Formats: sequence, structure tokens, C-alpha cells
Amino acid sequence: MKITTILLVMGCGLSIRFMLSLVKQRWASTYHHTMSYTLLPVITFFITKIISGNIALSLGMVGALSIVRFRNPVKNPFELVIFFALITIGITMSVNVKHGLLLAAVVDLSILASYIFEVVARKFDLHIFSLSFDEGNSNNIIEIKASQEVNELHNNKFLLQYVCDKKSQEFHYRLASNSRKDIERIRGEVDQQEGILNVEIRLH
Repeated sequence: MKITTILLVMGCGLSIRFMLSLVKQRWASTYHHTMSYTLLPVITFFITKIISGNIALSLGMVGALSIVRFRNPVKNPFELVIFFALITIGITMSVNVKHGLLLAAVVDLSILASYIFEVVARKFDLHIFSLSFDEGNSNNIIEIKASQEVNELHNNKFLLQYVCDKKSQEFHYRLASNSRKDIERIRGEVDQQEGILNVEIRLH
């Protein structure tokens, strides 16, 4: 087992972490995610190397690993896919280094290609990907309070949350976008509507 191979395994994990940061997936920029992306492929690599060719040890390792429970909630399916990719990279590198590097390159290029595609589409005012509620926390947000329903906001593709308070007869809307222009356009449209009580904008 060469030190260079171990460093390559760690590098593959880190490359995915930095690629996610490059495409502005800020949830991957924390210390915990950075260390997870660094260590998970390495740990999987060592486990695969140790139990390979030893059936008894493999069965014992399976029993030991079955005790482990990962109870940390996953924010979105993509995060789960990334963790699975990191594990697969560790396994693949223990068998064939070239295949492991190829898998890491495919993951990195797929992340980058999707981001470039989104940026190009946005220039033509096309929004390919919608935002989830959690993802909206790191983007430009506009919150609107109204005394009556605003039909235009119900059909808006940037709408994250809609709450109706029946007691006070207030309607709360929360919309988010990566682009400030979208938020400013929504603000302009809302200013022309009747029954708007309050508008709050948080630009990232």
C-alpha cells in the first residue's frame, strides 16, 4: 500500500468538495463536510484493502459495521449521492487506481457541467433548477406580507413558502433566487399590487 495512493484517495474526495464550493453549493464548505470528504474515501479504501481476500474477516467486518448508525439528517438527495460517490471512490481505488480517478473526474465534471448549463440558461432568463426551502437560505430572499392573496405570487416559480394566517387575515410569501435581478423584478411587481403590508429583502 503506497502513500501516493492514499494521497490520491484523499485528493479525490477533496476535489469533489472544492468543486461543490466552486459552483456555490455553500452547504459543502463547512469544516465537517470538508473532513468528511477527506476521510470517508480513505476509510473505505482501508476497509476494502483489509477485508479483500479474507472471507472470515469480511463477515466479521460486516457484523461490526452493522452496529454503526448514521443518524445525521441529510439535507437533500444530492448530498446522499455525494456520500455514496465518496464511498465508491474509496472502494474503486482499492481495486484499480485509474478507475477511481476516472470516477472522481466524472463526478467533478458532472457538477461543473450542470453549473455552467445553469449559468448559460440564466442569461436567457431560463431557470432550469428550482430552489428548495433550505437552499433558499443562502440566496437572495424577498418576504412579503399582504392583507389579501396575491395571485401573481402563487404562480411564481421562485415561491418557497406561503403561509395564511386566518385569524389576522394576513398572507405571507417567501421567494428566493440566485439572481438579484429576479428579486428586484418581484419587488417592482409587488409595489403595484394592492394590500401589500410589508416587503423585506435580504440580498446575499
